[in-house]
Amino acid sequence: MGVAAISPPNRGEQSAGSPGAIEFARVPATLTGDTMGAMATGRSWASAAGLGLRSLLWTVLLPGFLGIYVPWRYFGLRRVQLDFGDPIHLWGLLCTGLGVVLLATCIFEFARSGRGTLAPVDPPKELVVRGLYRYVRNPMYLSVTAIVLGEVMLTRSRALLGYWAVWFLAANLFVLLYEEPTLRERFGPSYEAYTQRVGRWLPRFRSRPDAG
Repeated sequence: MGVAAISPPNRGEQSAGSPGAIEFARVPATLTGDTMGAMATGRSWASAAGLGLRSLLWTVLLPGFLGIYVPWRYFGLRRVQLDFGDPIHLWGLLCTGLGVVLLATCIFEFARSGRGTLAPVDPPKELVVRGLYRYVRNPMYLSVTAIVLGEVMLTRSRALLGYWAVWFLAANLFVLLYEEPTLRERFGPSYEAYTQRVGRWLPRFRSRPDAG
């Protein structure tokens, strides 16, 4: 832009084809390229930060509400007094902690590979088949299952176990009636091939061909 505003050189000055003029003309273009690069980097950081905030928000609103707040508020989780000498409490802590770690791994993979969140209104833009999704198609639901079943062991609450059963039934219906048809429509043959390789809830162990 700055070059276009320069008036033609007077007689006796360097011509436009001289080395000095070429070097001078390149300076604004270099500055413009650097500026645009910085702007692109800024937009990338802003996009990543926005995706991170959205992922955190939906984590609190969905699995945080269903897997932590409801058991804490209604099923006695807040009244638990941990007994580290009780094997059932130790198993409950292990199961709950493992579920939290697996859930965080799934959410991170959604953001990194799929560029989206766990919410149906803000889903991944790419089909996620990496990480835990190489083994089962719904590891996020299984992670919440691990969390709630761990809480069942901590509370020894049959009501909480019933809550989990109702929740898992609802999650299964949601997967069958909405999630899978939506993914088939969005990703087409790639998702269909994925369903042939990877099980919905349980891993598919394929026997290796005999050598030789």
